[in-house]
Amino acid sequence: MTQTLEPQAEPDATTPDARAQAWFAAFESALAAADGAAVADLCARECYWRDLVSFSWNLTTVEGHAGVADLVTENAARVAAHGFALTEPADEADGVVTAWFGFETSVGRGTGLARFVEEDGGLRAWTFLTTLDEIKGHEEPRGTRRPKGVAHGAFKDRVTWKEAREQEAADLGVTEQPYVLIIGGGQGGIALGSRLRQHGVPALTIDKHDRPGDQWRRRYKSLCLHDPVWYDHLPYLKFPDNWPVFAPKDKIGDWLEFYTRVMEVPYWSKTVATSASYDEERGEWTVEVERDGQPLTLHPTQLVLATGMSGKANVPRLPGQDVFRGEQHHSSQHPGPDAYAGKKCVVIGSNNSAFDICGALWEVGADVTMVQRSSTHIVKSDTLMDIGLGALYSEEAVAGGVTTEKADLIFASLPYRILHTFQIPLYDQMREKDKDFYDRMEKAGFWLDWGPDGSGLFMKYLRRGSGYYIDVGAAELVADGEVKLVRGQVDHLTESAVVLEDGTELDADLVVYATGYGSMNGWAADLISQEVADRVGKVWGLGSDTPKDPGPWEGEQRNMWKPTQQPGLWFHGGNLHQSRHYSQFLALQLKARYLGLDTPVYRLQEVHHLG
Repeated sequence: MTQTLEPQAEPDATTPDARAQAWFAAFESALAAADGAAVADLCARECYWRDLVSFSWNLTTVEGHAGVADLVTENAARVAAHGFALTEPADEADGVVTAWFGFETSVGRGTGLARFVEEDGGLRAWTFLTTLDEIKGHEEPRGTRRPKGVAHGAFKDRVTWKEAREQEAADLGVTEQPYVLIIGGGQGGIALGSRLRQHGVPALTIDKHDRPGDQWRRRYKSLCLHDPVWYDHLPYLKFPDNWPVFAPKDKIGDWLEFYTRVMEVPYWSKTVATSASYDEERGEWTVEVERDGQPLTLHPTQLVLATGMSGKANVPRLPGQDVFRGEQHHSSQHPGPDAYAGKKCVVIGSNNSAFDICGALWEVGADVTMVQRSSTHIVKSDTLMDIGLGALYSEEAVAGGVTTEKADLIFASLPYRILHTFQIPLYDQMREKDKDFYDRMEKAGFWLDWGPDGSGLFMKYLRRGSGYYIDVGAAELVADGEVKLVRGQVDHLTESAVVLEDGTELDADLVVYATGYGSMNGWAADLISQEVADRVGKVWGLGSDTPKDPGPWEGEQRNMWKPTQQPGLWFHGGNLHQSRHYSQFLALQLKARYLGLDTPVYRLQEVHHLG
């Protein structure tokens, strides 16, 4: 009896998987030849390649065929990227094929996300994200590599975990110098400290406050997170699943303190850095600090300013401030509303802090007036969660398989140049959904805007870090006239009033300057020198040539989480999402330098603005 074998069906070359795999095969071949022109030919005419460290030892985005070709020509031979393979089935929708992939380089392993379009008779890359996950041979001790935590058996002179930690703490900064010194122990410094701890890089985080989390505890009592919990996890250790959607400030403070302890982040509280200087010849910093009032000198190789993009207060200088008999302070110093019940309070500003403070003052019975000096974008919190964040950061997203880490990469895969085009339709939906609210705000005289191109909150934040309010209720007080509103610029103060340029006088017992914050390189000027601050240039912004974000186009956040023109100086900050996500890439850059790896930086940050 003979058996007839049925012929095997040929694989369907038209499936998204097959087409993507064929593209990656051609891509890898062109990379192996360091053929920039061939790689560019695999990309659409409009194309963007965003690389987070894996190819560039930088955070950089190249655009168009010329940009792609240059990235490949300059880096491909050294990087030796290979092993490109899909990590899950490719997907096709609305003419776009989306593919998650993994790959290796000469030093590490990475993850990427590509979007392809059909062009010129074949699949072409439109957006392309490559990220470095780990350095080969120096992987983090996680998962299957987790430490045992104890050496089983019987040993003389055994050193316990507690004893080892106590000895480490006693030696750090005295007999052992940190390779990395992180100045600023808020969420940014803590997140980076935890990353470096896991990577085995000797690092120390210092902060002026008494305890981790005091940066939150000491702010006005109504402060809470305006972003939802799914957006705000810290590295490694997520908030528990009963954590509130919007955490109050003291709860966040307690979590940061707890997190610092359980993640074993080397952390000095009650410590102030008073000066820093860099020795070019030795390649190290001299940082003078006062720890609990005692002077100490540290010599780190790398210095990270994690003092926050909302840390250096902009306090206006106005005629009459010296004669005003009431109380006046910046919003960062506002103690809360309790002492001002029945008082006349003038809050200068109309963004997040201004609204929060106005709302809290109204709740205790103060007479509150908001002074709006320029237009403000407002979006209701519930609407933002539903329309703006729900697809990536929500309980529904998690249930659909979009983890926080995956959501971060999806968001990161949209190049800044075109991100506004994805945002505009969302904010159009929000404007329509809450039309009655916006009509009431305008009727009350509030000056609304939606960004220069209608792209709303995220682009305002990325471009300038100001000019918006996520409404958690206080805007209703303005719409209803419970918080009085005036528009104009402040001219001067008298003994008892704030006077606007048009002559309007606002009687005041308290003046709160909710006037925002300056560029982070101001911290470098204060700590190091103005010369170094100018060498680094402005920190934050995209170069979008929109208000408060002057061009030329940068393609990435200026000077954030990447090498600067000052050797050994880095900036780390942003919201909880950015502190979590970008701490991964800053930590890997610092680890590579600690290991002594060759880290040639492609397209080092240029300086176009001083601050």
